[in-house]
Amino acid sequence: MSEVAVITRRSARKAKGDGHLRRAEILDAAERIFVAEGYEGATIRKIADEVGVSSTALYMHFKDKSCILHEICERTMQQLLDRNTEIAGRSADARVRLRAMLEAYMLWGFEHPNAYLLVFGGGRPVSAVQHIGTTGLGAQCYEIFCRVVGELGEAGRLKKGDTEAVAQALWAACHGMVALVVSRPEVKWAPRDELLALTLDGLLDGLAPA
Repeated sequence: MSEVAVITRRSARKAKGDGHLRRAEILDAAERIFVAEGYEGATIRKIADEVGVSSTALYMHFKDKSCILHEICERTMQQLLDRNTEIAGRSADARVRLRAMLEAYMLWGFEHPNAYLLVFGGGRPVSAVQHIGTTGLGAQCYEIFCRVVGELGEAGRLKKGDTEAVAQALWAACHGMVALVVSRPEVKWAPRDELLALTLDGLLDGLAPA
C-alpha cells in the first residue's frame, strides 16, 4: 500500500466519541453488512471500515462478530415485542387490536428492512447464530399475538379455523408481503400504505369479519 493510501486511510478514521453512539453506529453498519454479505462474509475489518474506526477500537465494544449479531437480533425483536405489548394492553375491541398489531408488524418491517431480513430472512446467507437470543423474545411476541386472536375465538368471531391456525395464517401472510417488498426493491410495488390496507382488509374480512 502506498504512503498516500496509508495517510488517506488513517485520515478517514473517526475520532473517539460517545461510547453509546459509537456502539449504535457499529450495530447499524454491521446490520447492513450481515444482510448484504452473510455472516461468514462479514468481517470485523469490514464493519470497522464501514463505521470509520480501527478494528482495535471496535473490539473495545464487542468481543467478536457473533456478539454483534446477537445484539442486533435482540434489539430488533425487542422493538417488536414492545409494540405488541403496548397494543395488546389497549382497551380497544380485540379485532381492532389485532389489526393494529399486524399493521405495526408490517410497518416495522418496512421501516427496518435490513433488520427484518437479518432476523426473518431465512433465505439470506446468514449463519444460524442469528437466532441466538431471539427465540425467547419471538415466542413472547407470538404469545401476545395469539392471546388477542384467542379473544376473538372465544367470542365466536373467527369465521373458520382454530386460534392457532388463524394466528399462523395471519402472521405468515403478513410476513410474506413484507419479505417480498423489502427483498425485491426493483419491483414496481404499489404504495406501501395501499398494500398494507389491502392485505389486512382481505385477511381479517376473510377470517375475523367485523
